[in-house]
This record gives sequence, structure tokens and C-alpha cells, in this order.
Amino acid sequence: MKIEFLTLYTSRLKEQQDFYEDVLGLPVKNVKDGSFQVEIGYSLLEFRQQDSATPYHFAVHIPPKQVEPARDWLKERVEILKDEENEIVEFLAWKARSVYFYDADKNIVELISREDLFSAAEGFSEANFLGISEMGLATAEVEEKFRFLNDRFGLQKFSGDYSRFCATGDDEGLFIIINKEIKDWIPTGDAAFASPFEIEFSVKGASSRIAFYNDRLESI
Repeated sequence: MKIEFLTLYTSRLKEQQDFYEDVLGLPVKNVKDGSFQVEIGYSLLEFRQQDSATPYHFAVHIPPKQVEPARDWLKERVEILKDEENEIVEFLAWKARSVYFYDADKNIVELISREDLFSAAEGFSEANFLGISEMGLATAEVEEKFRFLNDRFGLQKFSGDYSRFCATGDDEGLFIIINKEIKDWIPTGDAAFASPFEIEFSVKGASSRIAFYNDRLESI
């Protein structure tokens, strides 16, 4: 699954634009009164103003074996979010390693490096943000959301179960579905909200667009 377009909501639109453009150095485009877009590799991330917005968790691909350089690059710009004392989180079963930070609206942003995906690179810069990798989906009904994605788009369970946590999709792109009643976001333990979003993704070349509002998924 390739995540091509993601719309999130923020109560701090100008601060978010400044963060992604000036702190991370990513290209910003289509700036309007109530929204702007950020180019993240092959993905486009859009933020829209909403005073009642609640935080998100999403992840971005970086090249393999790039977590340490990414961490060092980030530490010049932001505070690293630690898992206890660890700045880097290991996902051995996924052959992946991650580093985390907050953006200007307290969204948990993860840079994830997978051993078997993408080409290796030397050094690290904003050019190594390759595309959106994961979208967090916090819900009261994990299995229901998995069935929606599986039945309509053929997305498979990647890891987890149907009661607490179910990563759905593949190495290229995942929905991280968690039960917000019993699980928080790693590495901080921040509360997980059923924050609304819209997302466009492709599976085997076929593009689809869905929305998540009021703890419901629907095709749009």
C-alpha cells in the first residue's frame, strides 16, 4: 500500500507551516487561508485549520540504516521522544528501526528505516524523507476497522490482533489501528484520539480515498 495523500487537522496552522518549512526544511505548497501542503517524498501531507483538532501519530519512510544519522540531524532541530532511555526504537520482527519527535501541534512523527525497503543513502537531510509510511488510526473497534480495509481494499493484517492493536497493510504502507480505550501511542504514552483524517492510497496501482470521522471509516 502506497500512501499518496494525507489530510490532517490542526489548531495551530501557522505554527505547523513554520515547523515543516523552516525547522524540517520540507517543501511547502498550495498555502491558503485555512490550509497548506507539505511534500514528503512521493506523498503529499495537507494540514487544515480546525480549532477542535486533536493529535495524531504518523510515520515517514527514510532509507535503510539511516536511523542514527536521522537522529543526529533531528537533534539539531527538535527534541527526540524517548522510549524510556532509548532514542531509537527497535522493531525486530518488522526489520525496522524508528526515531520519534513532536511537530508544532504535538503530533507524534516517526521516521522509520526498514532494512528491506528503498535504496541505501549516504548522510541525512530532508531529502531523505521518502514518503508517508504509516497512519495511526485510534478507535474503539479495532476489528471493525480492519474488516473495512480488508473487505474493500484487500489489505492484510501485518501484525497484532483484533482487540488491542492491528497493523494493516504491508512494508510500504500501514494503518496502525489501536484500541484507544486500552492502548496509548509509543514511545510517549500519549493518549490516542480518534482524530479525523482523509487519506488516498494505492494498492497494486488502484487508487482509493477514504475518510475517518467520528470513529467511522468511509470511502469518498
